[in-house]
Amino acid sequence: MPKIKTNKAAAKRFKKTGTGKFVFAKSHANHILTKKTTKRKRALRQSQIIKKSDKKMVKLLLPNG
Repeated sequence: MPKIKTNKAAAKRFKKTGTGKFVFAKSHANHILTKKTTKRKRALRQSQIIKKSDKKMVKLLLPNG
């Protein structure tokens, strides 16, 4: 049987937590920060847990966790 390969693009974006949830970093926090409010920039630093509806797709992309 061939091995199941991990999708490398997804592996760079998502990380599995100890409880089996997937965490990702928000976008739009790299450049052109002068026009963004302090509140918005602070919120972009926080990592997010993936939605329940997207979990099935991420699980397929990352079969080995």
